[in-house]
Amino acid sequence: LFSEIFWLVAKRTQRNTSVKLSLLKTSSTGIIKGTNATLNKVVELISSSNFQFKAESDIQPVIWKKAIVNSVFNSICPLLEIDNGIFYRDEGVLEIAKRIIRECVLISTANGVSLSVDQVIESLVLISKASDGQFISTLQDIRKKRKTEIETLNFEIVRIAATLGKENLVTETKLLGELIKIKSELAR
Repeated sequence: LFSEIFWLVAKRTQRNTSVKLSLLKTSSTGIIKGTNATLNKVVELISSSNFQFKAESDIQPVIWKKAIVNSVFNSICPLLEIDNGIFYRDEGVLEIAKRIIRECVLISTANGVSLSVDQVIESLVLISKASDGQFISTLQDIRKKRKTEIETLNFEIVRIAATLGKENLVTETKLLGELIKIKSELAR
């Protein structure tokens, strides 16, 4: 079972700190192994009026899109030490993100999962706008001297590319992952 959950945490105000979870969009939920009947039952059980889920018959494109978007946020934002809103505020940073997205979409396609570069960019910008002012978990981890999740993002995409004989197509994705790993290790 895989579920793509989009929640938005409210920003801290000058007067107080409050956390509010709100739905950014209906979350796609799908199965890697199992039956559609089981998927539909799970979606029914976990859906509520506040958090809605939908059954996704082909979850692989959803997984890849989420992994690509996360690899962009979790490498570029910590390197720039900037909040998530940077991609819709700065065209130069968005251009770097687009290069990473293009690399990763080539690998997803080679792996049998077709994605549109434009759809991934659209998702990145939507999340960037919705989380403007918030700092990505990898940057928070680096600041708190904790291990980051970069190995499960950039390095996993690079590993998949290598198994396909296409590691040369993800050089920037790999470089950003390496820089985050070094930054994280130096902080600890």
